[in-house]
Amino acid sequence: MPKRYLVTGGAGFIGSAVTRHLLTGTPHEVCVVDKLTYAGNLENLAPVARDPRYRFERADICDRTAMRAIFEAFAPDIVMHLAAESHVDRSIDGPADFIETNIVGTFNLLQAALGYWRGLSGEKAAAFRFHHVSTDEVFGSLGKEGYFTETTAYSPNSPYSASKAASDHLVNAWRHTFGLPVVLSNCSNNYGPFHFPEKLIPLAILNALEQKPIPVYGTGENTRDWLYVEDHARALRLIAETGVPGESYNVGGHCERTNLEVVREICALVDELAPDAARGPRERLIAFVADRPGHDLRYAIDATKIRDRLGWKPRETFTSGLRKTVQWFLDNEAWWRPIRGGVYAGARLGLGP
Repeated sequence: MPKRYLVTGGAGFIGSAVTRHLLTGTPHEVCVVDKLTYAGNLENLAPVARDPRYRFERADICDRTAMRAIFEAFAPDIVMHLAAESHVDRSIDGPADFIETNIVGTFNLLQAALGYWRGLSGEKAAAFRFHHVSTDEVFGSLGKEGYFTETTAYSPNSPYSASKAASDHLVNAWRHTFGLPVVLSNCSNNYGPFHFPEKLIPLAILNALEQKPIPVYGTGENTRDWLYVEDHARALRLIAETGVPGESYNVGGHCERTNLEVVREICALVDELAPDAARGPRERLIAFVADRPGHDLRYAIDATKIRDRLGWKPRETFTSGLRKTVQWFLDNEAWWRPIRGGVYAGARLGLGP
């Protein structure tokens, strides 16, 4: 039976992937709520913008009145909360926005959802879900071995991860105190089409394409588990529709790479797909720069729970997903060129994932 999804942050990288997935692969309706800050882009939703099941509301999750009005007007069955400030480097330069959006905004949204849910009855009340989408960065840093599980203690190390950890705790508190039917997920680093060009993978692709230096923090040994964004979108829908209220689910790609390995693979792919023999291999563009403060060594997700209980596993390997991603950026200059030349031009380089 078709459901009504309210997707916050739905014009962002992961949120737009979820929205495209829902509108192209399911009968559901989607209302996207997005403030359209620097990373929110309606062009991310252009492939589904004409679908009659899609609607868009430009609004800030910190605006309590607007959130209550949207709940009342749209009457969602599922809330998928992805709106967040999400870049570690930006959180170091300006943490206030992260506190406001990730903590205060989540509180406002929880309050709006709680008031709306309390007004429901019968099957609609029983079926309602609030799905909070979080990150593996709340767990802190791993050594060379081991994996984050759903029971790993929180130990955030950056203003970004601390603000996301706080929002996770709020969501769990609204479940235990008020009974709000919530599910929570923590994901590893995403990559894929429509990825904002300040993040490591798109930055490396575009710098390699334009023959510009590709900056890598420290020695490049920081390690991440990479998840193709369309695999993540499938997982999020599955969690929202079949996850058990009160439970959390870790979503990972089983694709660990050091940052240096990632950049080298990108260079090789750009050399193959957009050769420039006159200038030589793109790997020569790699430039090591001073490490960022508090840079976590390694993240790695144990996704056994979502595999065994909900039947999800990633379809893309890192090799297949990265090839698709590089090809997408090569084919979609009209999307990324205005960002590179506009708001991004004055932004801090996003050297970390």
